[in-house]
Amino acid sequence: MRNGQRTTLAHVAERAGTTVPTVSKVLSGRSDVSSQTRSRVMRAVAELDYRGRSGKGTARGRTPSLVDLVLSGVEGTWANRALSGVERAAAGAGVDIVVSVARDQPGDAWLTRLLDRDLRGAVLALVDTTPAQLATLAAANVPIVLLDPVTQPPGSVASVGASNWAGGRAAAEHLIALGHRDLAVIGGSRRHLYSQARIDGFRSAAAEAGITLAEGRVLHTDWHRFSAADAATALLSAEDRPTAVFACSDNMALGVYDAAEALGLRLPDDLSVIGFDDLPECQWVRPALTTVRQPIAEMGEAALRMLLRIIADPPRTAPREELATTLITRGSTTEP
Repeated sequence: MRNGQRTTLAHVAERAGTTVPTVSKVLSGRSDVSSQTRSRVMRAVAELDYRGRSGKGTARGRTPSLVDLVLSGVEGTWANRALSGVERAAAGAGVDIVVSVARDQPGDAWLTRLLDRDLRGAVLALVDTTPAQLATLAAANVPIVLLDPVTQPPGSVASVGASNWAGGRAAAEHLIALGHRDLAVIGGSRRHLYSQARIDGFRSAAAEAGITLAEGRVLHTDWHRFSAADAATALLSAEDRPTAVFACSDNMALGVYDAAEALGLRLPDDLSVIGFDDLPECQWVRPALTTVRQPIAEMGEAALRMLLRIIADPPRTAPREELATTLITRGSTTEP
């Protein structure tokens, strides 16, 4: 609303310093708009909280024939599991999916393509969305569900995630029950919601056991195996090295394996390692990795089903679902 009146395309155009047809092009995914103008329009949409007129979406109560799955990347088994879950739910509902990749693309290319396809809704998996992008999708009447949101979503955006805090806590409780007191954590980006939740849960259990994690024992990387190996090498090369390491993803846990092997440390005799995700790779390595299972495929199914419910009957408040994590004990952890 603006001055008691409904915000219109004209208001957005005025704020962005452009024309109504140009604003309409941005919201419909047309490519014949400069990136600078597109950014100004998207910012104006967010600032004015513009919402397009309803009517683009599927009629209430009807199931769309096509929805979009936007992935941050397709490498690795996380993406494959998420895709399998979304596809399974879509097949059960008689819906086809289009897969897009948002990573390593200039500006808002993935968003422009999504809007241009005139789809009826989208699941965004591990996509680091900006407020302007979310506002643009809302203005274009494209219902979305965030699958494992990277940052805290606004209250108006639906999401499906996992109990990351509880999973991190379970990892610490397992190591503490084995007798470990000298603990370390390798997390992902500091700004990623799920990484911080896992670390916070781990810290909570450690604090209850009277264990303080010094700053030097909580390291952050970019989620890559080789980066985690570098961080673990620094931890494990110290004279007072930890007896156990919690890595906030299985991929990073494998980096800890690499560092331990390079330093001549035996797993789990010299070092216990626990990961997070329970990807197939966990059972390929020796010793098999103790980890926290994240129900990735089930999360994908839940996200697609949630999207279809939103399309058929838009709720007044955005729904949120959090699926439970489970500790899976294997051979990489033992008494110190």
